[in-house]
Amino acid sequence: MRFVKLIIISCIILFVIATSIGLLFPSTVVVSRAIDITAPKDSVMLFVKNINTWKYWIQGVNDTTTKILNSKKAVLGNTTVEITNINDTMVTSTWSNKNNVQQNCTITLYHQENQPTTVCHWQFVQQIQWYPWERFASMMNDKILGTMMEKNLQLLKEEVEK
Repeated sequence: MRFVKLIIISCIILFVIATSIGLLFPSTVVVSRAIDITAPKDSVMLFVKNINTWKYWIQGVNDTTTKILNSKKAVLGNTTVEITNINDTMVTSTWSNKNNVQQNCTITLYHQENQPTTVCHWQFVQQIQWYPWERFASMMNDKILGTMMEKNLQLLKEEVEK
């Protein structure tokens, strides 16, 4: 009985310690990448504002688990993507997985007059719950999402600059 009591108390103490450390991490995780594209803003916007053109620059959009429902909504594997706002410099979308975890995504284009380049800035923002496993898992967001975003932005650059 004493051994069982020790195990239960130890588990509670470890959970409290892990939760306390996890609460030191930020509750909002932002992963962002940017790239310079030698093309006008309008050319880049054509590939960004329509989900049908994402297949040219976002890896995985062309596979068999993707269902493009319309120009603003698609199901990519277990994730539903919906473009929520489009204006002349920004495209905003919401990415929701099957567990209803949401990430807000923005793609912003910066272009100065008389300059041949457009800066494409892509970012994902996710609110993290207080659970210690979510806080610790959020440390990997930059490694996982960031690498994917860099590859896809490079593909966008190659596609637009053709």
